[in-house]
Amino acid sequence: MKKIIVDEEYCKGCHLCISQCKKAVLAVSCIRNARGYLVPQANEPENCTGCLQCEMICPDMAIAVEDSADEK
Repeated sequence: MKKIIVDEEYCKGCHLCISQCKKAVLAVSCIRNARGYLVPQANEPENCTGCLQCEMICPDMAIAVEDSADEK
């Protein structure tokens, strides 16, 4: 399983990562960052294939996909 990390400090709430995900892993959360933007969260992390599209589309490099500890 993959671990999706959103850096709330840098996220500007554009949600491009959500629209890019073909597996509907990401969704808008009810959490606001310091600038008032609703940040994405991984609602279905078990569906993540590790394609990195969310990571590549983010204009602020605020999202990362990593291997979880149980895969190492």
